[in-house]
Amino acid sequence: MMVRHTEIVQHLESPEGTTLIETTIACAILLVAMAGLMGMSGIATGMTENQGHLAARTTEYAQDKMEQLLALKYGDAQSDTTVFPAANAGGTGLAVGGSVNTAASVAQYVDYLDQSGNLLVAVGNTAPAGWFYKRVWQITNPSTNLKMITVTTIVARSVGGSQVPQSTVAALKTSPF
Repeated sequence: MMVRHTEIVQHLESPEGTTLIETTIACAILLVAMAGLMGMSGIATGMTENQGHLAARTTEYAQDKMEQLLALKYGDAQSDTTVFPAANAGGTGLAVGGSVNTAASVAQYVDYLDQSGNLLVAVGNTAPAGWFYKRVWQITNPSTNLKMITVTTIVARSVGGSQVPQSTVAALKTSPF
């Protein structure tokens, strides 16, 4: 039996619609494409949370601590900067010391914030329960009448197990300011 070209064209232009098999194949192709896009949306959401939100917050909180430290007088070696506003006694002020290594923080040169950015009270060098942001700072004296202040802020955990967002800011303070 020989099928003519005109019969094929008539069949394709027929108003009968698509068959169930054609619809199933189209849905399967669409499902595979959507599954690939869903994986990408999960990655995009994690990156947005880590780099767009958490990294921005670590920078903001590091800058906040830097402003608090820069507000102290150059020779202040007694203000407690682990509280806000800084108390007049019981701390290290701008005394040389501290560390920017978040894994090895130095007492009196570290504080903790909750997920909303509220300051938490630490007991000694023990991190308080529920901390989400950790700020550590270091004061160095690279030359006469000059102090370098470095603040690093890190997040307790990231979204999706990727690298934990961290920000570091540094500034110089000179005497007599």
